[in-house]
Amino acid sequence: MLALRLTRGAHPAVLLRRVLVALASAGTGFLLLCALGYAMSHAEDPAGSALRLAWCLTPLAATVHLAVAVARTDPATKPRTGLSAIGLGPAGLMAISAMTTALSCMLGSLLALLLFLQLRGDLTGLPFDGAASAFLAADQPLPFPAALTLLALVPAISSVTVAFVLAPWDTRPAAARTAARRYGRFGAYGRSVARETFGAYGRFGAHRRVAERRPAAAAPPSEGHPASAEPPVTAAPDPDPTQPTAPHSAPAGLPWGISVLTVGLAVQAYAGRTSAVPGLALPGGLTSGTPAVVVGWALTALGLALAGPGLTHLCGRLLQAARPGALRLLAGRVLMEEATRIGRPLGVVCAAASGAFAMTALYETSSPSLGPLTTVGTFLVTGCTVATLLIAAVEAKHARADTTAALLRLGAPATMLRSAAALRAGTLLALFGPLTLIVAELAALPLAR
Repeated sequence: MLALRLTRGAHPAVLLRRVLVALASAGTGFLLLCALGYAMSHAEDPAGSALRLAWCLTPLAATVHLAVAVARTDPATKPRTGLSAIGLGPAGLMAISAMTTALSCMLGSLLALLLFLQLRGDLTGLPFDGAASAFLAADQPLPFPAALTLLALVPAISSVTVAFVLAPWDTRPAAARTAARRYGRFGAYGRSVARETFGAYGRFGAHRRVAERRPAAAAPPSEGHPASAEPPVTAAPDPDPTQPTAPHSAPAGLPWGISVLTVGLAVQAYAGRTSAVPGLALPGGLTSGTPAVVVGWALTALGLALAGPGLTHLCGRLLQAARPGALRLLAGRVLMEEATRIGRPLGVVCAAASGAFAMTALYETSSPSLGPLTTVGTFLVTGCTVATLLIAAVEAKHARADTTAALLRLGAPATMLRSAAALRAGTLLALFGPLTLIVAELAALPLAR
């Protein structure tokens, strides 16, 4: 009920993002139901039905990715002072985010079911003169348990993924976690250790004063209770506010991403050379290919997603090379700071674009004509990936709002900030654009021959 009330009272921009999640869930649920309809009308071809169901995994992954991005930027589930007193700590806010995501996805699944039943003619008769009855099995009764099971996949997977991503993992060292658990059972010192990781208590240095008073106030050990040999736990000193913070280190996924990308392209090249393996009749009018080609495509997309943050960080370093000015320093530093937040969605967009470019080269005819379901799936994957990238860009802009305001107070012109944003976008486009085209050509080469 709290998740529903937060959804009703949200900002219009937040509601728009949740509507996007609902629409993406509706599109994915409709494709899953269409795969069920094809399986019902083509009972003699179980391999083709399984292949069409497997192709729905790509829209499902894009929808889940969008749902996670929307949940991360939801202002209603951000930690605030005083929420822990009413039982809404990090775990409670994570549960609210998961429930809100489940509500949006369930609304989309309901819309998909209504559209599917309307096209089948179960509500008001066959629309479009029965043109959609061929792949919806309109002449057979719909098994509602199977349909509801398929429709429950998107809300279940999305909510579980959001709960896992937003879970309040304890990133403190092992010694600090052990001390917090030990002192948390006895005395006020444990309460101070527990409070310094959340809220305003640890930001003003109160934990340092408690740590300094504890050795002097401790009573001497008695003969029956010897002193513990463990050193006292002291708080780390606060960083000097007058010194600039060091930029984040380079993401560690670049070597792994390049390795997975290379393996994916190698698998596709090897699959194009072998002719003994029986081919798969790919849906949507595509030429037939071996299962290894599909595996190679999946590895290529995963490699681009893993290498995205590292490539974004590399763009920031290249911008600051060779005696940079203030504009290049600002643009490069922002790219290095936001490499993980922007790089991963950018890598996913690059993977989706390379897959779309590769599909255009694999049609049997010179003028490809996409079917209705292929068109829905293509627009769904493209829209979800682009929307996720835009949401990540907006999140990055809000994260550095204080820095932007400080630059404006210091006299930095607004045109310089806009020029820095344009320079960042141009640098990313100059690197990821040719990379997308090269990967698309290499991915389509084995099957185009």
